[in-house]
Amino acid sequence: MVGEQKMEKQDIITAITELRQKSPKRNFLQTIDFVANLQGLDIKKPEHKVDFALPLPHKLSKKTKICAFVDSQLTAQAKPLFDTVITKEEFPKWAADKRNQKKLAKTHRLFVAQMEVMAQVAATFGKVLGPRGKMPNPKAGGVFPGAAQLQPLMKRWENLARLQTKNELVIKTPVGDEKMSDDQIAENVMAVYNTLISKLPQEKNNIRNTLLKFTMGPIFKIGEGWKKQSMKKEAQ
Repeated sequence: MVGEQKMEKQDIITAITELRQKSPKRNFLQTIDFVANLQGLDIKKPEHKVDFALPLPHKLSKKTKICAFVDSQLTAQAKPLFDTVITKEEFPKWAADKRNQKKLAKTHRLFVAQMEVMAQVAATFGKVLGPRGKMPNPKAGGVFPGAAQLQPLMKRWENLARLQTKNELVIKTPVGDEKMSDDQIAENVMAVYNTLISKLPQEKNNIRNTLLKFTMGPIFKIGEGWKKQSMKKEAQ
């Protein structure tokens, strides 16, 4: 089984150049996703699952929309910082409204929670957030105590890349956007790739290939340039 070869920064920049030149233009700021197709793993085994987060070297221009679950201890501190704050007292209202829960999950990239309300968060939002891989996660630094100072944590969360296998041997995470320079995006990709291989049991041999794509565009294989639309299936 042949693994991914060493990733070179110039190969990433070549893929970014083709991505910019050959992707359809959109009337909004497009996010650039890094995709890694994995191999030689059985994600039914806990030790083969991938689930971690890392801060990127360069912050995306596009704001990360974050929702926080807190109790009265942190409500005043949380409200000026987060896009959405849901307090423990509001959980019963949300429990009966799965439609708005699904909308919440779609419109927010990251969910964080105060440690003391996590049991209620799981009971109220788990069925919607869980299958989408969006439950607040201690491994990703998304669970914090009631005594926490949220401002320093917020700076980390805004710049966080989450790498997670769900039901397939695929990792996908945003690493940039159109406004960022090629160098910045490439350095973010290198950080994600190098951290990912350090977490895999066979390192590079567990990576079949790596790709870049705009969220709504065709994909480009790092190291091999332009690939046809048919490869989209690998990234989905």
